[in-house]
Amino acid sequence: MQYDEKVKNRMKRIEGQVRGLQKMMEEQKECRDVVAQMSAARNALDRTLALIVSQNLERCIREEQKNGESTEELIQEAVNLLVKSR
Repeated sequence: MQYDEKVKNRMKRIEGQVRGLQKMMEEQKECRDVVAQMSAARNALDRTLALIVSQNLERCIREEQKNGESTEELIQEAVNLLVKSR
């Protein structure tokens, strides 16, 4: 699968968030501040994961439909990926 620039940029922002977290820990910032940033990073990862799965699912469904094949298995696989990520 090819990943577009929007997805790559999201990952770069998440990387920046994680580096910021490491700096916060080195500076011994308050627990609630660190946890809030961890939650934000996790949410950003979750949103990016969902975007990747949905883009891939859309592409695969289009290909399957073009070939006249059933898409039920692809949809179930995408749902399983999302469930497994939690």
